[in-house]
Amino acid sequence: MDLQQLWKTRRTAFWNQITPYLGYVLQSGVAVMLGFSLIAFSAWYTSLVQDIPEGFPIHLVMLIVLAPLVIFSSFRTYLQQADIVFLRPQEYRMNLYLQKSFVRGITYKAVGLVMLFVLLWPLYVRSEGEPKPFYLFLLLLLLLKYLASFGGWTEQQMLSRTARLTYRTIRYVFVLLSLYAFIWHALAPSLIFVALLAGLYLASLRIPVKLPVHWEQLIETEQNQSARVMKTLGWFVEVPASRQRVHARKWLAPLAERLRWGQQTAFRYLITKTFIRSDLLGITGRLTLIGGLFVYWTAGSLWGSGVYLFFLFLLGVQLSGLRRNHHDSFWIHIYPVTPKSRRDQVLGFVYELQMAGAIILFIPLLFGGWGRWVETLITLALGILIARWFRNSERKKWSNEEDAE
Repeated sequence: MDLQQLWKTRRTAFWNQITPYLGYVLQSGVAVMLGFSLIAFSAWYTSLVQDIPEGFPIHLVMLIVLAPLVIFSSFRTYLQQADIVFLRPQEYRMNLYLQKSFVRGITYKAVGLVMLFVLLWPLYVRSEGEPKPFYLFLLLLLLLKYLASFGGWTEQQMLSRTARLTYRTIRYVFVLLSLYAFIWHALAPSLIFVALLAGLYLASLRIPVKLPVHWEQLIETEQNQSARVMKTLGWFVEVPASRQRVHARKWLAPLAERLRWGQQTAFRYLITKTFIRSDLLGITGRLTLIGGLFVYWTAGSLWGSGVYLFFLFLLGVQLSGLRRNHHDSFWIHIYPVTPKSRRDQVLGFVYELQMAGAIILFIPLLFGGWGRWVETLITLALGILIARWFRNSERKKWSNEEDAE
């Protein structure tokens, strides 16, 4: 069996599956939105580079922007459940199959990292009194990216789930400490520190018990990544239901338990539990955090209002996906909950979440001072209008889909 050709065939089949939906995504207006966002960001970034505020926290900006791209590692293996039986006899040759996943998993993300670094470089040079050499900085980022990716790949082969979680934390700390040392401190001591830290990290990866091919873990990871792609496409077009990743998050479970049980809260209880245990909670949380930081940096200018509205719009796009959860569940249509009540409960919950995001993102905007209080209040009003627009738009879409069915 040609394992490399099998990998290529499966990769082609995956792209053939999602390519037909990409045209609908572009027709939904996302291309126009991205175009306007790119133009607005270019104008804002050019203005920022030309007139950098005094005391601009360039070190912190470089760390916050670059660290996630260095840390993040994912690999598409395209493995399937049946492979546990049919490919296991080829386990001793599986490196031929998996090496393409490893190489491509690093290459594409490294290209994105290089592009982001080149974009940030003018801001870094103009803000930093003693900037690090360009090529040395870039080389360090690529080396850290390789080490983080190698660590992420090794974690997938670890037998113990506790070991995987522990070493994921160690990987995060390793990258953050390395970047902190290099960005904040002198060149020679920081490079020595990073080299020692990298050596310790690589040595520690040899400690946990690992499998040559952790079939169950790799297949579960592949299923989660494939489901994430289909879920993203589901924001714009109807796609086949896919497997959803579930997180326990027992510490948040009591939030849903406070709802009074009854016909008017039954589906709200279900959708609250779904939100708490899905990837969407982490996505919206990170998006709110990043948006809050950008709003804080741009507060006091018209750009702050634009960034606030942009991230609130992104939150709306993410949260709107909640209405598709349980859409194809047979049991939903058996419960004594009317379609109108189900629709109102879901959209009400989404609206409250987006309003909470509007308030949280508005707080950093207040650091711009009260000299622009009229513009600030208008921005808040526009944010509320965006949340209401999303609710009304989703209600109309939902009603049209039910009428069509």
